[in-house]
Amino acid sequence: MTRKRVAVLISGRGSNLKALLDATQDAYEIVLVISNVPDAGGLAYARDAGVEALTIDHKPFGKDREAFEREVDATLHARDIQLVALAGFMRVLTPFFVRAWEGRLVNIHPSLLPKYPGVKTHERALEAGDAEHGCTVHMVVEAVDSGAILGQARMPILPGDTPETLAARLLPLEHELYPRCLAALARKRG
Repeated sequence: MTRKRVAVLISGRGSNLKALLDATQDAYEIVLVISNVPDAGGLAYARDAGVEALTIDHKPFGKDREAFEREVDATLHARDIQLVALAGFMRVLTPFFVRAWEGRLVNIHPSLLPKYPGVKTHERALEAGDAEHGCTVHMVVEAVDSGAILGQARMPILPGDTPETLAARLLPLEHELYPRCLAALARKRG
């Protein structure tokens, strides 16, 4: 099987990107990282791994989200990308982009979906008094955080947990789950 050509879209520090880059697997190869934030820390992980790292700053596009995404889409097509992984990409995608990459666009989310789509997931789990928390890798569809679930990882919420401690304890689970699910998707798309 030929490894699938993957692009990763980021906005920040890139810890899940690093996990995807470091994973030992034979199903995908990250060949491109795009950040919408010029000084995103994750760009350094890509460069250190010898992966092309680009910034397509969303700010010059103003409120025209689709115009920004059309530039991203053109960049992906120019590099023969087969799968796109969102890893801390902090923008809600338009129907144009989601439809263009339907079935080939995946995300990791810090909750046990369908619980707590969107933001502030750790706070919401604590406020609800949940006994467990976790993360979900899912296909991206037009409705935010509601695509088919590819995998989940769970952990208990401990007495005294804060949003910060939950986030810190969840990160290693994300780093294990995301590469495994992306590799399984790449194999499935064979």
